[in-house]
Amino acid sequence: MAYMTSTRAAQVSFYDRFAALAVGLKDAFARRRVFNQTLYELNHLSDRDLSDLGLSRANIADVAREAAYKV
Repeated sequence: MAYMTSTRAAQVSFYDRFAALAVGLKDAFARRRVFNQTLYELNHLSDRDLSDLGLSRANIADVAREAAYKV
């Protein structure tokens, strides 16, 4: 018994690659906006408000990164 398997690489057009790049950039800008907004809001809280949230000034960047990038 003999059989034959044929495989071909999928053709990806320039438009498809450009569209994927645009979607990736839009997503990256949206995540950066969330990071910056979270950082801005937490930096403008008083030390007492931060302590009520269980945070210190040293944790602000980590919390903003987690909010934006789900790290």
